[in-house]
Amino acid sequence: MIKRVSLLMLSILMMMTVAVQSYSKEYRMKVKIITAKGDININLLPDKSPVTVANFVNLAKKGYYNGLTFHRVIENFMAQGGDPNGTGTGGPGYQFEDEVDNGLNFSKAGKLAMANAGPGTNGSQFFITTVPTEWLNGNHTIFGEVMSDADLAIVKKLSNGDVMTKVVVEGDIDAFLKTQKSKVDSWNKTLKQNFPNKF
Repeated sequence: MIKRVSLLMLSILMMMTVAVQSYSKEYRMKVKIITAKGDININLLPDKSPVTVANFVNLAKKGYYNGLTFHRVIENFMAQGGDPNGTGTGGPGYQFEDEVDNGLNFSKAGKLAMANAGPGTNGSQFFITTVPTEWLNGNHTIFGEVMSDADLAIVKKLSNGDVMTKVVVEGDIDAFLKTQKSKVDSWNKTLKQNFPNKF
């Protein structure tokens, strides 16, 4: 009897391990932000911030970010972009919840996070930190990290008005977006209403 229970527990543990491994592999994604200063390569973290990553990936896939600027760049802090107005006041026309209780923090530079105007006001604006910014912990959802020091160096070269020529996401995008289908469908409906000539 004890032997059977042990075998059963071992089988369950093995299945759980395989499930976790396949999840992280299936939804591994990265983004490349192409600028005149160089390309910024970022690993996305869908297992930590699934809603936020789905929003960013969906917008990038549609070309929403292409041609937008980094409208707010502060030396020794961060570079912020993703506003269609280029002023810090614009967005996609919808807002979504924070995912700040995901175990991630701003203890290191190179974090990709959502800009917001308070809790639950995430849209399309994001920023990339260039130094540790721990005072932001709990206030902004982190959903990615630069891949290397070389990528961080490009972020540090950015200036106000630098253009995101193109934002390209790679990985199992379609399968991942299906996990957030109801939200993505709602977002896309709003995008079509607010940007009829673009989407």
